[in-house]
Amino acid sequence: MRLYILLSFLLLAVKFGTLCRGNPSNRKRGCDTKYGCGNYGASRGNRKHMGLDIVCADGDTVVAPFDVKLNGKAAPYIKNNAINDGINLSGEGLCFKLFYVKPDSYTGTLKKGQKIGSLLPMQSVYPGITSHVHVQMCDKSDPTQYF
Repeated sequence: MRLYILLSFLLLAVKFGTLCRGNPSNRKRGCDTKYGCGNYGASRGNRKHMGLDIVCADGDTVVAPFDVKLNGKAAPYIKNNAINDGINLSGEGLCFKLFYVKPDSYTGTLKKGQKIGSLLPMQSVYPGITSHVHVQMCDKSDPTQYF
């Protein structure tokens, strides 16, 4: 029981480092008039937003928030478009996905701060949205506590 409590405490102590070079503080996306809000659980019509959006400019460098293992492709959409790419990652006891990122590789390991890839051109699909990296936990739980 004590080990479980200790592990739970350590997992809650995990914080994401910088995800996007142009946003070292991991500022979260607020609300856009046309596209909704970037917080976990925000309404998307008849569904809920299952991730947290971190501001990042189109084309900016996306970096490892801590030492990570790259676990393959993660596509956010069924239908293909200019931003339908992403990556599955694990590290610090967490499993998560980053969407709207073109990774340099889908496999391997990276140290904190090393380049994962580049943010895809969100403005070409959603003109006027605040461009962002979408962070989604593998189990679709709320990632906000890690920021």
